[in-house]
Amino acid sequence: MPYGYFLTVVLIAVCTIAALFAPRKPFWVGRLSFLFGLVVSEIPQIVGLFLVLSTVLAFVEGNLVGVSGAAAVTVATAILLGLTVVAWRAVRSRDVVLGSLRDAGLHASPAGWRANWQSLIAPLPIKPGSVRRTANLRYGAHRRQRLDVYRRSDTESGPLLVYLHGGGYFSGGKHREARALLYRLAARGWVCISADYRLRPGAGFPDHLADARSAVAWAHSHASEFGGDPSTLVMAGGSAGAHLTALCALDQQGDVAGGENGTRIDAAVCLYGYYGRYYGRGPQEHPVSTPLMLDATQAPPFFIAHGAYDGYVPVASARALVDHLRAQSPSPVAYAELPYAQHAFDLFYSWRSAAVTDGVEAFLDRVLSTKEVSSCAS
Repeated sequence: MPYGYFLTVVLIAVCTIAALFAPRKPFWVGRLSFLFGLVVSEIPQIVGLFLVLSTVLAFVEGNLVGVSGAAAVTVATAILLGLTVVAWRAVRSRDVVLGSLRDAGLHASPAGWRANWQSLIAPLPIKPGSVRRTANLRYGAHRRQRLDVYRRSDTESGPLLVYLHGGGYFSGGKHREARALLYRLAARGWVCISADYRLRPGAGFPDHLADARSAVAWAHSHASEFGGDPSTLVMAGGSAGAHLTALCALDQQGDVAGGENGTRIDAAVCLYGYYGRYYGRGPQEHPVSTPLMLDATQAPPFFIAHGAYDGYVPVASARALVDHLRAQSPSPVAYAELPYAQHAFDLFYSWRSAAVTDGVEAFLDRVLSTKEVSSCAS
Protein backbone atom coordinates (compact mmCIF):
# COMPACT_ATOMS: atom_id res chain seq x y z
CA MET A 1 0.00 0.00 0.00
CA PRO A 2 1.47 3.43 -0.94
CA TYR A 3 2.30 5.75 1.94
CA GLY A 4 0.32 8.62 0.39
CA TYR A 5 -2.95 6.70 0.44
CA PHE A 6 -2.22 5.31 3.90
CA LEU A 7 -1.62 8.80 5.32
CA THR A 8 -4.78 10.10 3.60
CA VAL A 9 -6.90 7.40 5.21
CA VAL A 10 -5.34 7.94 8.65
CA LEU A 11 -5.80 11.73 8.52
CA ILE A 12 -9.44 11.50 7.40
CA ALA A 13 -10.07 8.86 10.07
CA VAL A 14 -8.68 11.13 12.82
CA CYS A 15 -10.72 14.10 11.58
CA THR A 16 -13.88 12.00 11.32
CA ILE A 17 -13.44 10.72 14.88
CA ALA A 18 -12.95 14.31 16.08
CA ALA A 19 -16.16 15.35 14.30
CA LEU A 20 -18.15 12.40 15.63
CA PHE A 21 -17.13 12.61 19.28
CA ALA A 22 -15.56 16.09 19.74
CA PRO A 23 -14.02 15.67 23.23
CA ARG A 24 -13.93 19.06 24.95
CA LYS A 25 -11.92 18.39 28.13
CA PRO A 26 -9.20 19.04 29.05
CA PHE A 27 -8.78 22.41 27.37
CA TRP A 28 -6.03 21.41 24.93
CA VAL A 29 -8.00 18.37 23.80
CA GLY A 30 -10.97 20.60 23.01
CA ARG A 31 -8.77 22.83 20.87
CA LEU A 32 -7.36 19.86 18.97
CA SER A 33 -10.88 18.52 18.53
CA PHE A 34 -11.89 21.82 16.97
CA LEU A 35 -8.87 21.99 14.65
CA PHE A 36 -9.18 18.41 13.42
CA GLY A 37 -12.97 18.18 13.33
CA LEU A 38 -14.13 21.47 11.81
CA VAL A 39 -13.74 20.66 8.12
CA VAL A 40 -15.31 17.21 8.41
CA SER A 41 -18.13 18.59 10.57
CA GLU A 42 -19.13 21.13 7.94
CA ILE A 43 -18.34 19.51 4.57
CA PRO A 44 -18.41 15.72 5.11
CA GLN A 45 -19.67 15.15 1.57
CA ILE A 46 -16.55 16.75 0.08
CA VAL A 47 -14.24 14.81 2.40
CA GLY A 48 -16.12 11.60 1.54
CA LEU A 49 -15.83 12.28 -2.19
CA PHE A 50 -12.10 12.85 -1.81
CA LEU A 51 -11.76 9.57 0.10
CA VAL A 52 -13.71 7.64 -2.55
CA LEU A 53 -11.65 9.10 -5.39
CA SER A 54 -8.41 8.34 -3.53
CA THR A 55 -9.54 4.76 -2.97
CA VAL A 56 -10.56 4.29 -6.60
CA LEU A 57 -7.21 5.68 -7.76
CA ALA A 58 -5.31 3.36 -5.41
CA PHE A 59 -7.36 0.40 -6.70
CA VAL A 60 -6.80 1.29 -10.37
CA GLU A 61 -3.07 1.56 -9.74
CA GLY A 62 -3.10 -1.92 -8.23
CA ASN A 63 -2.18 -0.81 -4.71
CA LEU A 64 -5.14 -2.39 -2.89
CA VAL A 65 -4.18 -6.03 -3.02
CA GLY A 66 -3.74 -8.70 -0.40
CA VAL A 67 -4.48 -8.36 3.30
CA SER A 68 -3.29 -4.75 3.51
CA GLY A 69 -5.52 -3.73 0.60
CA ALA A 70 -8.57 -5.41 2.13
CA ALA A 71 -7.84 -3.74 5.48
CA ALA A 72 -7.55 -0.33 3.78
CA VAL A 73 -10.88 -0.77 1.99
CA THR A 74 -12.51 -1.87 5.25
CA VAL A 75 -11.20 1.20 7.09
CA ALA A 76 -12.26 3.51 4.23
CA THR A 77 -15.76 2.00 4.31
CA ALA A 78 -15.99 2.57 8.07
CA ILE A 79 -14.90 6.19 7.58
CA LEU A 80 -17.58 6.69 4.92
CA LEU A 81 -20.21 5.41 7.35
CA GLY A 82 -18.92 7.88 9.94
CA LEU A 83 -19.07 10.70 7.40
CA THR A 84 -22.66 9.74 6.62
CA VAL A 85 -23.53 10.13 10.30
CA VAL A 86 -21.79 13.52 10.38
CA ALA A 87 -23.77 14.65 7.32
CA TRP A 88 -27.08 13.49 8.83
CA ARG A 89 -26.30 15.46 11.98
CA ALA A 90 -25.56 18.59 9.98
CA VAL A 91 -28.81 18.39 7.99
CA ARG A 92 -30.74 18.28 11.29
CA SER A 93 -29.64 21.85 12.02
CA ARG A 94 -32.45 23.25 9.88
CA ASP A 95 -35.14 21.86 12.18
CA VAL A 96 -33.28 23.21 15.22
CA VAL A 97 -33.08 26.71 13.75
CA LEU A 98 -36.78 26.64 12.81
CA GLY A 99 -37.61 25.54 16.34
CA SER A 100 -35.59 28.40 17.81
CA LEU A 101 -37.66 30.91 15.86
CA ARG A 102 -40.93 29.29 16.91
CA ASP A 103 -39.80 29.27 20.56
CA ALA A 104 -39.19 33.02 20.26
CA GLY A 105 -42.71 33.52 18.91
CA LEU A 106 -41.42 34.17 15.39
CA HIS A 107 -43.12 31.53 13.27
CA ALA A 108 -41.21 30.68 10.12
CA SER A 109 -42.21 28.22 7.44
CA PRO A 110 -39.52 26.08 5.80
CA ALA A 111 -41.35 26.53 2.50
CA GLY A 112 -39.45 29.08 0.47
CA TRP A 113 -36.23 28.53 2.39
CA ARG A 114 -33.30 27.88 0.09
CA ALA A 115 -32.50 24.31 -0.81
CA ASN A 116 -29.25 22.68 0.22
CA TRP A 117 -27.93 22.14 -3.30
CA GLN A 118 -25.32 24.88 -3.14
CA SER A 119 -24.11 23.53 0.20
CA LEU A 120 -23.83 20.07 -1.34
CA ILE A 121 -21.76 20.95 -4.38
CA ALA A 122 -20.26 24.39 -3.66
CA PRO A 123 -19.56 24.72 0.07
CA LEU A 124 -17.37 27.81 -0.20
CA PRO A 125 -19.23 31.14 -0.03
CA ILE A 126 -19.24 32.80 -3.46
CA LYS A 127 -19.95 36.50 -3.79
CA PRO A 128 -22.93 37.02 -6.11
CA GLY A 129 -22.30 39.04 -9.24
CA SER A 130 -24.91 41.56 -8.06
CA VAL A 131 -22.92 42.39 -4.90
CA ARG A 132 -20.15 44.98 -4.91
CA ARG A 133 -17.41 45.25 -2.28
CA THR A 134 -15.80 48.54 -1.32
CA ALA A 135 -12.72 47.60 0.69
CA ASN A 136 -10.57 49.10 3.44
CA LEU A 137 -12.51 52.23 4.29
CA ARG A 138 -11.15 54.04 7.36
CA TYR A 139 -13.21 54.53 10.49
CA GLY A 140 -10.13 55.50 12.55
CA ALA A 141 -6.45 56.29 12.23
CA HIS A 142 -5.05 52.87 13.26
CA ARG A 143 -4.24 50.39 10.47
CA ARG A 144 -6.72 47.91 11.98
CA GLN A 145 -9.56 50.43 11.97
CA ARG A 146 -10.73 49.48 8.51
CA LEU A 147 -13.97 48.10 7.14
CA ASP A 148 -15.46 46.67 3.94
CA VAL A 149 -18.90 47.54 2.59
CA TYR A 150 -20.97 44.98 0.67
CA ARG A 151 -24.01 46.17 -1.28
CA ARG A 152 -25.93 45.89 -4.49
CA SER A 153 -25.08 48.56 -7.02
CA ASP A 154 -28.77 49.47 -7.25
CA THR A 155 -29.38 49.71 -3.47
CA GLU A 156 -31.11 52.98 -2.63
CA SER A 157 -32.41 52.53 0.91
CA GLY A 158 -31.43 49.25 2.51
CA PRO A 159 -31.08 48.38 6.20
CA LEU A 160 -27.60 48.13 7.71
CA LEU A 161 -25.68 45.24 9.20
CA VAL A 162 -22.33 45.68 10.97
CA TYR A 163 -20.33 42.47 11.42
CA LEU A 164 -17.30 41.89 13.69
CA HIS A 165 -15.02 38.89 13.20
CA GLY A 166 -13.76 36.40 15.77
CA GLY A 167 -10.25 35.36 16.71
CA GLY A 168 -10.00 35.56 20.49
CA TYR A 169 -9.07 39.27 20.30
CA PHE A 170 -5.57 38.37 19.09
CA SER A 171 -6.22 37.22 15.50
CA GLY A 172 -8.80 37.21 12.72
CA GLY A 173 -9.91 39.54 10.00
CA LYS A 174 -12.90 41.05 8.28
CA HIS A 175 -12.70 38.72 5.27
CA ARG A 176 -13.11 35.29 6.95
CA GLU A 177 -16.33 34.20 8.67
CA ALA A 178 -19.98 34.88 7.85
CA ARG A 179 -19.38 35.42 4.13
CA ALA A 180 -22.57 33.54 3.27
CA LEU A 181 -24.62 35.77 5.58
CA LEU A 182 -23.10 39.01 4.30
CA TYR A 183 -23.49 37.99 0.66
CA ARG A 184 -27.08 36.85 1.19
CA LEU A 185 -28.22 40.05 2.87
CA ALA A 186 -26.29 42.31 0.50
CA ALA A 187 -27.90 40.56 -2.47
CA ARG A 188 -31.29 41.29 -0.88
CA GLY A 189 -30.59 45.02 -0.69
CA TRP A 190 -28.92 45.33 2.71
CA VAL A 191 -25.76 47.37 3.17
CA CYS A 192 -23.40 45.07 5.06
CA ILE A 193 -20.24 46.27 6.79
CA SER A 194 -17.49 43.91 7.94
CA ALA A 195 -14.99 45.63 10.25
CA ASP A 196 -11.55 44.91 11.66
CA TYR A 197 -10.60 46.19 15.11
CA ARG A 198 -7.41 46.54 17.14
CA LEU A 199 -6.02 43.29 18.59
CA ARG A 200 -3.96 42.01 21.49
CA PRO A 201 -1.30 42.50 22.68
CA GLY A 202 -1.14 46.04 21.32
CA ALA A 203 -4.70 46.78 22.36
CA GLY A 204 -6.83 45.96 25.39
CA PHE A 205 -10.51 45.55 26.10
CA PRO A 206 -11.40 49.28 26.13
CA ASP A 207 -9.79 49.59 22.68
CA HIS A 208 -11.75 46.65 21.24
CA LEU A 209 -15.00 48.03 22.62
CA ALA A 210 -14.28 51.56 21.41
CA ASP A 211 -13.55 50.24 17.92
CA ALA A 212 -16.77 48.23 17.83
CA ARG A 213 -18.79 51.29 18.79
CA SER A 214 -16.89 53.46 16.34
CA ALA A 215 -17.69 51.03 13.51
CA VAL A 216 -21.39 51.22 14.39
CA ALA A 217 -21.20 55.01 14.61
CA TRP A 218 -19.46 55.10 11.22
CA ALA A 219 -22.30 53.04 9.76
CA HIS A 220 -24.91 55.44 11.12
CA SER A 221 -23.02 58.44 9.76
CA HIS A 222 -21.74 57.16 6.40
CA ALA A 223 -23.79 54.20 5.20
CA SER A 224 -26.22 56.50 3.38
CA GLU A 225 -23.33 57.19 0.98
CA PHE A 226 -23.66 53.55 -0.09
CA GLY A 227 -27.44 53.37 -0.17
CA GLY A 228 -27.88 52.38 3.46
CA ASP A 229 -30.79 53.49 5.63
CA PRO A 230 -29.46 54.30 9.14
CA SER A 231 -32.95 54.06 10.63
CA THR A 232 -32.43 50.28 10.83
CA LEU A 233 -29.11 48.83 12.01
CA VAL A 234 -28.32 45.25 13.03
CA MET A 235 -25.05 44.27 14.71
CA ALA A 236 -23.61 40.78 14.29
CA GLY A 237 -20.45 38.91 15.17
CA GLY A 238 -18.78 35.57 15.63
CA SER A 239 -16.80 34.43 18.70
CA ALA A 240 -15.02 37.56 20.05
CA GLY A 241 -17.14 39.58 17.62
CA ALA A 242 -20.27 38.10 19.18
CA HIS A 243 -18.94 39.12 22.60
CA LEU A 244 -18.55 42.71 21.39
CA THR A 245 -21.95 42.59 19.70
CA ALA A 246 -23.70 41.54 22.91
CA LEU A 247 -21.92 44.26 24.91
CA CYS A 248 -22.76 46.99 22.39
CA ALA A 249 -26.39 45.86 22.07
CA LEU A 250 -26.95 45.86 25.85
CA ASP A 251 -25.06 49.10 26.53
CA GLN A 252 -25.97 51.44 23.70
CA GLN A 253 -24.34 54.85 23.96
CA GLY A 254 -25.93 57.66 21.99
CA ASP A 255 -23.14 60.16 22.52
CA VAL A 256 -20.42 58.39 20.50
CA ALA A 257 -19.35 60.16 17.29
CA GLY A 258 -22.64 60.06 15.50
CA GLY A 259 -25.14 62.03 17.48
CA GLU A 260 -28.17 60.81 19.33
CA ASN A 261 -28.37 57.54 17.38
CA GLY A 262 -24.61 57.11 17.01
CA THR A 263 -24.48 53.58 18.35
CA ARG A 264 -28.15 52.57 18.25
CA ILE A 265 -28.64 48.87 17.47
CA ASP A 266 -32.05 47.49 16.52
CA ALA A 267 -31.21 43.77 16.66
CA ALA A 268 -28.21 41.58 17.48
CA VAL A 269 -26.93 38.34 15.93
CA CYS A 270 -24.39 36.40 18.02
CA LEU A 271 -22.72 33.30 16.59
CA TYR A 272 -20.56 30.89 18.68
CA GLY A 273 -19.67 33.69 21.08
CA TYR A 274 -17.81 33.91 24.36
CA TYR A 275 -19.76 35.96 26.91
CA GLY A 276 -17.63 35.87 30.06
CA ARG A 277 -15.08 38.41 31.28
CA TYR A 278 -12.17 39.55 29.17
CA TYR A 279 -8.70 38.15 29.86
CA GLY A 280 -7.66 38.64 33.49
CA ARG A 281 -10.44 41.07 34.40
CA GLY A 282 -12.44 40.75 37.61
CA PRO A 283 -15.68 41.94 39.24
CA GLN A 284 -14.35 45.47 39.87
CA GLU A 285 -13.58 46.05 36.18
CA HIS A 286 -14.55 49.19 34.27
CA PRO A 287 -15.90 49.11 31.69
CA VAL A 288 -17.79 45.87 32.22
CA SER A 289 -16.48 43.17 29.87
CA THR A 290 -19.24 40.56 30.22
CA PRO A 291 -22.78 41.06 28.90
CA LEU A 292 -24.00 38.85 31.75
CA MET A 293 -23.48 41.79 34.13
CA LEU A 294 -25.34 44.34 31.98
CA ASP A 295 -28.99 45.29 32.34
CA ALA A 296 -31.08 43.59 29.64
CA THR A 297 -34.44 45.21 30.32
CA GLN A 298 -34.10 47.35 27.19
CA ALA A 299 -32.30 44.81 25.04
CA PRO A 300 -33.10 44.64 21.33
CA PRO A 301 -34.09 41.32 19.75
CA PHE A 302 -31.30 38.71 19.83
CA PHE A 303 -30.57 35.73 17.59
CA ILE A 304 -27.96 33.45 19.19
CA ALA A 305 -26.50 30.29 17.66
CA HIS A 306 -23.89 28.01 19.20
CA GLY A 307 -22.56 24.54 18.55
CA ALA A 308 -23.22 21.89 21.17
CA TYR A 309 -19.81 20.35 20.31
CA ASP A 310 -17.89 23.65 20.40
CA GLY A 311 -14.37 22.74 21.51
CA TYR A 312 -13.18 26.34 21.59
CA VAL A 313 -15.92 28.14 23.53
CA PRO A 314 -18.14 25.84 25.65
CA VAL A 315 -21.84 26.02 24.87
CA ALA A 316 -22.51 26.90 28.54
CA SER A 317 -21.45 30.47 27.72
CA ALA A 318 -24.26 30.87 25.18
CA ARG A 319 -26.79 29.26 27.51
CA ALA A 320 -25.87 31.75 30.24
CA LEU A 321 -26.47 34.71 27.91
CA VAL A 322 -29.79 33.29 26.72
CA ASP A 323 -30.94 32.79 30.33
CA HIS A 324 -29.87 36.35 31.20
CA LEU A 325 -31.74 37.84 28.25
CA ARG A 326 -34.90 35.80 28.68
CA ALA A 327 -35.06 36.69 32.36
CA GLN A 328 -35.06 40.44 31.65
CA SER A 329 -35.62 41.34 28.02
CA PRO A 330 -39.06 42.15 26.59
CA SER A 331 -37.74 41.50 23.07
CA PRO A 332 -37.62 38.17 21.23
CA VAL A 333 -34.63 35.93 22.00
CA ALA A 334 -34.10 33.13 19.48
CA TYR A 335 -31.54 30.52 20.51
CA ALA A 336 -30.39 27.75 18.19
CA GLU A 337 -28.15 25.21 19.94
CA LEU A 338 -26.85 23.33 16.94
CA PRO A 339 -26.40 19.60 17.60
CA TYR A 340 -22.85 18.32 17.10
CA ALA A 341 -21.67 21.67 15.68
CA GLN A 342 -18.16 23.00 16.22
CA HIS A 343 -16.83 26.54 16.58
CA ALA A 344 -16.66 28.82 13.49
CA PHE A 345 -19.18 26.71 11.57
CA ASP A 346 -19.80 29.58 9.12
CA LEU A 347 -16.35 29.45 7.54
CA PHE A 348 -18.05 27.30 4.90
CA TYR A 349 -21.41 27.47 3.16
CA SER A 350 -22.35 24.14 4.69
CA TRP A 351 -25.76 22.63 5.41
CA ARG A 352 -25.44 23.95 8.95
CA SER A 353 -24.26 27.41 7.89
CA ALA A 354 -27.04 27.61 5.28
CA ALA A 355 -29.64 26.77 7.93
CA VAL A 356 -28.31 29.46 10.26
CA THR A 357 -28.16 32.00 7.43
CA ASP A 358 -31.77 31.23 6.53
CA GLY A 359 -32.71 31.51 10.21
CA VAL A 360 -31.01 34.88 10.64
CA GLU A 361 -32.71 36.16 7.52
CA ALA A 362 -36.13 35.00 8.70
CA PHE A 363 -35.48 36.37 12.21
CA LEU A 364 -34.53 39.81 10.90
CA ASP A 365 -37.48 39.89 8.50
CA ARG A 366 -39.86 39.35 11.39
CA VAL A 367 -38.36 41.48 14.14
CA LEU A 368 -37.63 44.41 11.83
CA SER A 369 -41.09 44.31 10.27
CA THR A 370 -42.46 44.51 13.82
CA LYS A 371 -40.19 47.51 14.42
CA GLU A 372 -41.55 49.21 11.32
CA VAL A 373 -45.14 48.60 12.40
CA SER A 374 -44.35 49.98 15.87
CA SER A 375 -42.70 53.05 14.37
CA CYS A 376 -45.70 53.75 12.15
CA ALA A 377 -48.07 53.33 15.08
CA SER A 378 -46.08 55.77 17.18
